[in-house]
Amino acid sequence: MNSLAAIECSLFTRCAQNPTLNDLLPLQRISSLPLRRSLPSHKTSSSSTGFGVLHFAIDRKFDLSFAQTKAVRQLCGSLTRAQGLRFAVVVARFNEIVTKQLLEGALETFSKYSVNEEDIDVVWVPGSFEIGIVAERLGRSLKYHAILCIGAVIRGDTSHYDAVANSASSGVLSAGLNSGVPCIFGVLTCDNMEQALNRAGGKSGNKGSEAALTAIEMASLFELHLKQ
Repeated sequence: MNSLAAIECSLFTRCAQNPTLNDLLPLQRISSLPLRRSLPSHKTSSSSTGFGVLHFAIDRKFDLSFAQTKAVRQLCGSLTRAQGLRFAVVVARFNEIVTKQLLEGALETFSKYSVNEEDIDVVWVPGSFEIGIVAERLGRSLKYHAILCIGAVIRGDTSHYDAVANSASSGVLSAGLNSGVPCIFGVLTCDNMEQALNRAGGKSGNKGSEAALTAIEMASLFELHLKQ
C-alpha cells in the first residue's frame, strides 16, 4: 500500500469510529491531495478503501461553511467613522503618575482616529473606587456615545487591593448595564508600580490607547447598528 492509500485508509477508520465535526476537521487540510480519479468527487457509498466516505466528508465540510457565511448577518463597529461621536473619560487621580499617561495615550488615539477635541470631556475622580458611579451618571445623561474609565490599582500589603479592584470592575460593568451606554474598563490592576508603568506607555504599550480604540468601536457599533 502506498503512502497516499495509507493516509486515506487511516482517515476512513477515524471517521467510521467517530464521525463528529471535530473529527472531520482534519479532512479539510488534506482535501487537496490527488485522490484517485476513478471515483466521482461526490460519491457517498462506502468502498473497500473508504474513498467515497472521504469525499463526502470533505464536501460536507465546505458546504456547511458556505451556508453559514451566507446566512449569518455580522454587525461590528468601525474605527474609521468616529467623527461626530462624543466620549467622556473618567480618570482616577490616585496613582496619577500612571493614570495621566494612560489618559494621554487615550487622547492621542482619539485624535488619531478623527475624534474632535470638543467631543471629549475628561472627568477626574479621587480613585478607581469612585469611577463606577460617575460613569453611570454620565451614561444616563445621554450626552455621550461611550464612557472610557481609566485608573490604576496596585497591590499592597493588605487585602485593600482586592476590594478596590473588584469594586472598580463591577462598578464599570454596572454603569454600562444600567445606563445602556458602553462603559470601557481601562483600569490597570497590577502587582507593583513597575508593571503599571510598563502598561502606561512602557514596554507593554499604553493600555489607555487600547481602551480608547475599544471605546470608538463600541460607540460606533451602538450608533450604527444598536441604536434604540
